[in-house]
Amino acid sequence: MRTFIPTPNVTYVSVGPLKIHFYALCILVGISLAIFIGRKRLSDDKDLISDIAIYAIPAGIIGARFYHVITTPEKYFNSHFLDAFKIWQGGLGIWGAISFGAIASYLYLKKVGISSKFLKIADALAPGLLIAQAIGRLGNWFNGELFGRPSRMPWAVEIPEGNRPLKYINEMTFHPTFLYEAVWSLMIALFLMRLRTRKPGQIFWLYVAGYSIGRALVEVLRIDYSHILFGLRLNLWIAIFCTILGVWQYWKIAKQRVE
Repeated sequence: MRTFIPTPNVTYVSVGPLKIHFYALCILVGISLAIFIGRKRLSDDKDLISDIAIYAIPAGIIGARFYHVITTPEKYFNSHFLDAFKIWQGGLGIWGAISFGAIASYLYLKKVGISSKFLKIADALAPGLLIAQAIGRLGNWFNGELFGRPSRMPWAVEIPEGNRPLKYINEMTFHPTFLYEAVWSLMIALFLMRLRTRKPGQIFWLYVAGYSIGRALVEVLRIDYSHILFGLRLNLWIAIFCTILGVWQYWKIAKQRVE
């Protein structure tokens, strides 16, 4: 008898007239944990984490959706344009979330005159962001999305027929790439939390490089729609670029003299 991970057949709960989607709940829980961990790691400036979150969270959500929409425009720039605003259906790009969130955070710190603390705060937030990303991937499980190639491993995930690509319509179980990415993110988060003091910015750039390595491996397995550039998925190219960028910035900071 085959074993596999079933996809939940319930994606939301109703509270009166409201539908609370589990995908959204996963994101909210992840964000809350990221703030909590960031405050713990930056105990001398913990209130600053909460102040930044007011600007970074909405900017991150907008950036995440913006990235998804511009990288898959054919899904939205037609008769389904309003679907671009339905974030509960899935479709949030982590690259856009981190970029927009980081920009919003820096602009806030610059506004209050303490932009010099940006890298220190980024280091404090990095492990929590990875944990938030891992929890967010559980939302993909509820939505029955972001799975990989067909698999018969015991931990393969069963995907409803309506969610399968036409090419694999007769397959039942697939690699749970969302789970692989979640486990990888948790591993990198634990690694970063155990690191001793580094120069400001190094932990953040290790986060960028570490996450991107795992994401690149996951992209090799994924079969959902993606633009192809020189034979590789677009997000695979971006993961490779971010890995190189993260490693380069880490060593660049490491070589700086302490004044």
